[in-house]
Amino acid sequence: MSEKTDWNFLRDLAQRVLKDDEPLELIQNVRALLRRTGGQVGLGAEEVEQALNDVPRATELLREISRRISEGSHRLTPALLRMYRLIEAGDIDGARRQMEEVLAVEVVPLYRNIALGELEKLEELKR
Repeated sequence: MSEKTDWNFLRDLAQRVLKDDEPLELIQNVRALLRRTGGQVGLGAEEVEQALNDVPRATELLREISRRISEGSHRLTPALLRMYRLIEAGDIDGARRQMEEVLAVEVVPLYRNIALGELEKLEELKR
């Protein structure tokens, strides 16, 4: 994914709204952020637009975007660490399975692309 993510802004907003109970204000830059990040985590444009019609649905959208980023990261990072250990141990098939397991459930395009890139590198190791 070549598109720059602005997930730090999203995380800051999620912290304020979802944890600190600050009300979500659907101002122009917040709507734009939710549109961008919604697409970046694999949500459809129509689904995102519908959620931006009112504050409660937009808050749930924020929660879902935040969840996808967090869960995907918590899924990918340990899988990468296991993969690297398996590569060092000479178990390329086991390393490959780590990325395949991520791809079986991951919906965030950035995380999927990372896993796919690692699979490509593993193919080169087998040659």
